[in-house]
Amino acid sequence: MRKKRWIFKEEVNEEDALALADSLNISNILSGLLIQRGITNFFEAKTYFRPSLDALLDPFDMDGMEIASIRVIDAITNNEMITVYGDYDVDGTCSAALMYLFLKELGASVNVYIPNRLTDGYGISIEAIDIIKEMGTSLIISVDCGITAVEEVGYAKSIGIETIICDHHQAKDEIPDAYAVLDPIKPGCNYAFKHLSGAGVAFKLARAVGDRIGQKDLALKYLDLVALAGAADIVPLTFENRILVRNGIEQINENPRPGIEALIRKARMTPGNLSAGQIVFTIAPRINAVGRLGDAQRAVDLFTTNDPVEAERLASILEEENIERRKIDEMTFSNAIQKAEEVVDFDSDLGIVLHDDNWHPGVIGIVASRLVEKYYRPSIMLTTIDGVAKGSARSISGFNIYEALQECEDLLIQYGGHKAAAGVAIEVDKVPEFRARFNKLLRERLTDDDILPEIKIDTKISFSEITPKFLRILDQFAPFGPGNMRPMFLSENVQTLYPPRIVGKNHIIMYLKQPDCEKVFDSIGFNLGGFANLINRSSDSLDLVYTIENVSRDGKTFPQLRIKDIRIKANL
Repeated sequence: MRKKRWIFKEEVNEEDALALADSLNISNILSGLLIQRGITNFFEAKTYFRPSLDALLDPFDMDGMEIASIRVIDAITNNEMITVYGDYDVDGTCSAALMYLFLKELGASVNVYIPNRLTDGYGISIEAIDIIKEMGTSLIISVDCGITAVEEVGYAKSIGIETIICDHHQAKDEIPDAYAVLDPIKPGCNYAFKHLSGAGVAFKLARAVGDRIGQKDLALKYLDLVALAGAADIVPLTFENRILVRNGIEQINENPRPGIEALIRKARMTPGNLSAGQIVFTIAPRINAVGRLGDAQRAVDLFTTNDPVEAERLASILEEENIERRKIDEMTFSNAIQKAEEVVDFDSDLGIVLHDDNWHPGVIGIVASRLVEKYYRPSIMLTTIDGVAKGSARSISGFNIYEALQECEDLLIQYGGHKAAAGVAIEVDKVPEFRARFNKLLRERLTDDDILPEIKIDTKISFSEITPKFLRILDQFAPFGPGNMRPMFLSENVQTLYPPRIVGKNHIIMYLKQPDCEKVFDSIGFNLGGFANLINRSSDSLDLVYTIENVSRDGKTFPQLRIKDIRIKANL
């Protein structure tokens, strides 16, 4: 069990909290949580609790949208072959499916190209463009990729293929010479919301095209795909993303398309009650698995089929691939831990850079994330593909790993991504030099405290304040994710009714109460089993940090405390 830093968010002004609580008829704790999220008055709260599609920004505010939408309509009108070029993750496959279905509905001649992670690598490639040219394509619409493909887009142009880029990643110094580049964070784009997913940008293009032909709301039927992508790609669930994901999840729960319904059932869940968290931890891994181990086109086929039998067949493939992915994941993680203990000097190295010729390229991103979770240090996992060390980088809070890679640019063949995660390619013989440079950067920018995992606590609360009304309103804070995280509470002087139990591999279950309060709460702490033998039920008082989630058991739904950390104190 790693020691964690407990950090309280900035205290809310009591008068402001009281005024907002009075206007909304809610508790001061809930109004404080809203103020922490930038919601300070009745009207902002109404928008937050009832995120309306009417509040979405005009897609034509995005630089390049005017000419992009006209070009798409011209391609449809002239029966040109359009290739939607996606990526092999959830965002990329959802974006590709969305654009394909939308264009198909408008009568376009359209196909989809998804690169193979194992043979093609990330993004647009020269080899893929040659294949696309043979299909008779004259227009590529790239989704969730393309912003760094300067050479590739130039090559496509030289052989008579125009490109519209729909991306949300960071541009490099040079922007590709595409017909149009749609990316809210590219230099010179004044689009007010900068955090759309790749599918969000694709949706904006579809909305603009629909608007031009008098069918502005046609793209709304694909909000389910935007929601899957937005939740899975861990974009901030604020403003437009919150509107898109909330409405998209409602669409999935009310009327799921055959592929999504089949996938939900394969995950042993019941359609109708899907949450953003379930997308991240249950649905997304199954979608990603087919791209990690093989051909992600199967995920696109799942999203685009209307045949329930075919959907069931494809969902079964995703399920099987995910089971296989887990096996490879566990084996690779175990091997990575062993290698880390051998090659990393944890007293001086603040980062982890590991390389092995035989690691499966489809799981190293997952394993890099697990290394961050275990050691809480920026971590890079590399394997060898065609003689080059390629892999994934994952960061910790407060450290921009994309900028760190940028400062090592002279050692790298290729890199791309954002502050929390990136992909990287490097000559094998330069890995040791890169490891040293990377750790030197970390020592200059991080302290020992920075590599202590932190828990950001929203507010203190007593069990007596967790009422049915409190829980009903708290549920309306969803969907939860970056920018709108599930509130983290601290309750002090808590006691256990019975000795803690260990379940699963290393999870702790307790029944908890506070003095002077009759309420008893069911709780679980994942991977906190080490506390079980330290807690003495009769004499210990506990301070707990936790979130509150609903669980269903025996047909009943009730709140459960999800414990994140425990501090044991002497008896009161």
